[in-house]
Amino acid sequence: MAIAALGLSAPAQAQYRNEITHSVAPCRGNGPAVWLQVVNIEGSQGTMRFQLYRGTQRDWLETGRWINRIELPARNGTMQVCIPVPSPGEYAIAIRHDKNGNGRTDITSDGGGMSGNPSINIFNLGKPGVDKTRFSIGREVLPMTIRMRYL
Repeated sequence: MAIAALGLSAPAQAQYRNEITHSVAPCRGNGPAVWLQVVNIEGSQGTMRFQLYRGTQRDWLETGRWINRIELPARNGTMQVCIPVPSPGEYAIAIRHDKNGNGRTDITSDGGGMSGNPSINIFNLGKPGVDKTRFSIGREVLPMTIRMRYL
């Protein structure tokens, strides 16, 4: 309570909404971090948004409940991104390709991808449960491939 009263930051594992710049440094060390290869990116226009969530139903895809966010210009084909993880545990990753850079999700043009590569279709509108996207990480650098999907 004293920390909250003083307005000091909580420990890193308790913080949300960290907008960070991309760096490969966390993936060159001991981790924890995810070395992400993103494949099937359609075009080099717009931006790619990578968000790390806790692997809980309460946090997964909930507005403002992401831990780390990295935004980069889109690159057609394949991109590699290092996502730092605050501590060992269970997490999930969501990616959005905002093709026209308007900051909104345009269902018919924007793309998406998630850890675990769950199927995405018009019936679940790209929001599979956390049980299909959750992964565990210790103190290592975890390699992962996420396939982008477009409707």
